[in-house]
Amino acid sequence: MDRPTKGELKICGLAAVRARFQKEAGSIRRLYFDYPTGRKIGVLCRALSASRKIYRCLEPADMEKVAGTVHHGGIVAVVDEPALEPVVEGEPQAWAQKGDRVLALDRIGNAHNLGAIARTAAFFGIQRIVIPDVPTAARPNDAAYRVAEGGLERVEVRRVSSLPAFLKALAGAGYEVVGAAASGGKSARSLGAPRPGGAPPPPFALVLGNEEGGLSPETAAACTRLVTIPGAGAVESLNVSTAAAVLMWELTGARTGTDRRRPPSP
Repeated sequence: MDRPTKGELKICGLAAVRARFQKEAGSIRRLYFDYPTGRKIGVLCRALSASRKIYRCLEPADMEKVAGTVHHGGIVAVVDEPALEPVVEGEPQAWAQKGDRVLALDRIGNAHNLGAIARTAAFFGIQRIVIPDVPTAARPNDAAYRVAEGGLERVEVRRVSSLPAFLKALAGAGYEVVGAAASGGKSARSLGAPRPGGAPPPPFALVLGNEEGGLSPETAAACTRLVTIPGAGAVESLNVSTAAAVLMWELTGARTGTDRRRPPSP
């Protein structure tokens, strides 16, 4: 069965494959799908045929072998693995001028968490995710793309050699660098508080820590403020991808004037 070579990865699921096709159709090298999904992807197959690329309809057992998982969603695209480009000098200032939103992940090691966070980031209009260039940090791989459901095609992922130094550069460029702390930070509800004189809020960077240890001391010290999601105390903390969703909602709502505490209309 198909085994990706160096420089390739597998994207599973119809939403993720369609997102890759819309963004960069030429990066798809081979496409495999089951019979039900085949009826939904005529445009993809015609494009691959025109480019003389492989596309095949497979039986369920063969789909599992190609995907390497039962969670393939009926379709697998073998694609060029995207390069993870570094953040270069001057970019934080350029992002700040445009009001771009940034998500920084401090050694998050689970690719499923990375995928779930990327999906939420795309939903809330976060422009980019930045990860440290260390072996313990999850990178966009097959599992991350599968869980992201197309989110990794909508959010730019970049790398830095030092996350604390990068966060200081963001703060120097005018960002509010908000670190998520399991305890000891201000309530996350404070993110929606009005600013003095009605001033518009600055662009934000949300920083999330490792699943086990949270933010490193150096990363926490580089944040302009730390926030904690208040809970009932029944469990110690939320999964990092869930915490990311809560905080992104708080931050994006605060900057768009959304009243997050208003009860829904009957």
